[in-house]
Amino acid sequence: MSGMASKKLGFILSTWLLLALPIAIVWLPAPRQAHAVEPEEMLKDPRLEARARKLSQNLRCLVCQNETIDESDAPLAKDLRILLRERLKAGDTDEEAIQYIVDRYGEYVLLKPRFGTHTLILWAGPFLVLALGLIASGIYLRRRMQSSRQAVAAEAPLTEEERRHLQELLGEELTQSDNGKS
Repeated sequence: MSGMASKKLGFILSTWLLLALPIAIVWLPAPRQAHAVEPEEMLKDPRLEARARKLSQNLRCLVCQNETIDESDAPLAKDLRILLRERLKAGDTDEEAIQYIVDRYGEYVLLKPRFGTHTLILWAGPFLVLALGLIASGIYLRRRMQSSRQAVAAEAPLTEEERRHLQELLGEELTQSDNGKS
């Protein structure tokens, strides 16, 4: 194989690898989530247990903070799992059970905060930061364009006296370079 052909093959393989690797990483099966729910916590009624599992996916472990109460081994998470199941056994609806826990532990226990006036900055914050960034970029670009326009405008045409002086200088240079050639 010639050097050119091997380089081309190497380029094709490296390009394919650069494209295929991220796709393969995305498509690899994600590891199954570990559940810390212990058998004695589970409800005997499979429908109530399924509801409890679904609801607990939206409740944050207050100790681990970025884990659901189902994923956490913390004692407080266990207490929250038991409390949730007790509320469901008592006949609470999903909303009532969640609200009971929120009333007791605060809205921070929710992994997805509710939209309200008290969480408006949380929901609007990213858009405000983006808008401020776009405004700042626009101001910067406008000022940069204006300063470049002013620099071009500052280059005024030469006066007659400046032209004569330039001609004298250039004329001397041309005659000196002509003398140096011969």
